[in-house]
Amino acid sequence: MEATPATRSEQTERRITVAGLQTRLLEAGPGDATEAVVFVHGNPGSAADWHDLVGRTGAFARAVAFDMPGFGQAGKPRDFEYSVPGEVRFLDAALAELGIDRVHLVLHDLGGPWGAEWAARHPERVASVLPVNTGVFVDYKWHILARIWQTPVAGELFMATTTRFAFRTLIKRGQQKRPLPREFVDSMYGNFDRDTRHAVLQHYRAERRPQADARRAADALRPHDIPALVVWGARDPYLGLDLAEAQKQAFPSARLVVIPDSGHWPFIDNPEEAASHMLPFLREQTGGPKEA
Repeated sequence: MEATPATRSEQTERRITVAGLQTRLLEAGPGDATEAVVFVHGNPGSAADWHDLVGRTGAFARAVAFDMPGFGQAGKPRDFEYSVPGEVRFLDAALAELGIDRVHLVLHDLGGPWGAEWAARHPERVASVLPVNTGVFVDYKWHILARIWQTPVAGELFMATTTRFAFRTLIKRGQQKRPLPREFVDSMYGNFDRDTRHAVLQHYRAERRPQADARRAADALRPHDIPALVVWGARDPYLGLDLAEAQKQAFPSARLVVIPDSGHWPFIDNPEEAASHMLPFLREQTGGPKEA
């Protein structure tokens, strides 16, 4: 497939306060539109993961991305509920703060369970869903890093000894043909401070057995058959390709695109290939004008 032309809208960055917590917001496109493409990052990401796609989506629709609590440049209070319910409440409050009623969700990593749970609670507000190496984790077994983080003492020791070099090694694991850009990995490490490490441990311990919640979310979403495009980097060492097809348990008519030589971050390690699938889908779902 030919790469999508790099048409972009002016992108802005600002601070907003949501439910008493400050965070960073990236946005492009018509700022007063009540329908928007909402990009939700995962662990250990931030709104910056979506910088390229927010600008390109803003050429035909309102696009927003914000740092979720505990990550990036968002507030990282120790007493925040770092769990699916806690992040869902924040996501709901952020959409209300921004005046967004109808949503096209673009999800990655932990953003998948967060976004899927929000969608299960508000299916009438979800216009489309675009999971990227994430989604509804029915019958999922945690990867080895998650199991370490879930273990008291071992998780804390692992976090305390995660140096910049170790972080690069872990993040690049499985990328193989298309390594992640060093500046991207270093930027993530720059945000991976003590409070984010605490948030990660709390998340993985709160969600030790995600299958029951995933099945409930899938059962709630399935009858609505929300338009969905599932994009998956086949070399993901954390979330296997079998999970891509499993997204049809929540989104029966979902179309699946596999990028063979990409890893967990296909929109970073192969941005043009990922965009060539993602942007036409979003353009169609938002009713944006076709490319000339």
